[in-house]
Amino acid sequence: MNRDVEILAPAGSMECLRAAVAAGADAIYLGGTKFGARAYAQNLSEEDLVQAIEYVHIHGRKIYMTVNTLLKDRELNELYAYLLPYYKAGLDGVIVQDIGAVKFIGEYFPEMPVHASTQMTITNTLGADFLKRYGITRVVPARELSLKEIRDMKKQTGLEMECFVHGALCYCYSGQCLLSSMIGGRSGNRGQCAQPCRLPYQTEGKKPADLMSLKDLCTIDILPELIDAGIDSFKIEGRMKTALYVATVARTYRMAIDDYFENPKKYEENIPKYKTLISQCTYRQYTTGFFFGKPD
Repeated sequence: MNRDVEILAPAGSMECLRAAVAAGADAIYLGGTKFGARAYAQNLSEEDLVQAIEYVHIHGRKIYMTVNTLLKDRELNELYAYLLPYYKAGLDGVIVQDIGAVKFIGEYFPEMPVHASTQMTITNTLGADFLKRYGITRVVPARELSLKEIRDMKKQTGLEMECFVHGALCYCYSGQCLLSSMIGGRSGNRGQCAQPCRLPYQTEGKKPADLMSLKDLCTIDILPELIDAGIDSFKIEGRMKTALYVATVARTYRMAIDDYFENPKKYEENIPKYKTLISQCTYRQYTTGFFFGKPD
């Protein structure tokens, strides 16, 4: 059984990054000024991101940067200059959606670990094996997979598995949504999702209601099953949430995992406590409203 389970926390700002480190997260993922799936998060400037890499490394943690949008052909020419400062600063990995970007990074930054974003829709071992040829070291599998499918993928490929364990999930299959761009001119695959699935809907004259499947995921009470499936990294969603949210959720999952490895019975007894802690910070704290703008 893998006792080195990584708690991977989001950071939409330096405040969130510091909160995640203080809360015991093992790694942080965040976006820069380009090519990230959360274009409306605060995100970090080049100078701040280099400082963030240094800060995280001083504390013995890791930092991954999101390059998880689809790139236009002309944008590949910008990717080298964009990544170079972070590569030199010791960035621990990039999370990528675009297969062209995967090939580009492997060619120009061969020492840079590349993680396949969940938006690459890796649903089986064949897909993971294909990416492994291009140097992928970690897969964030499609969220629709069962634990058995994830376990088999890890066993047959030897790749690290990173899975979302907490937070709001995209309504569409593995994040492949076109609704935002179709009705609002903002593409989710370009980091500009307007989250139309979070709007209240009504049918047949019934009162407006949110889509039930969009309620925040919480797996605090099934951690043993996730660990047994061989998941290496427990990922928390929330690059547009507050530092309080990030710190509370990261700390609670860290506490629960440590309790489980120390004494499984203690973990079972403390599940109500973990849920109480998390429930205090599970309301949505988005900083961007549901507005539509000009398509890119």
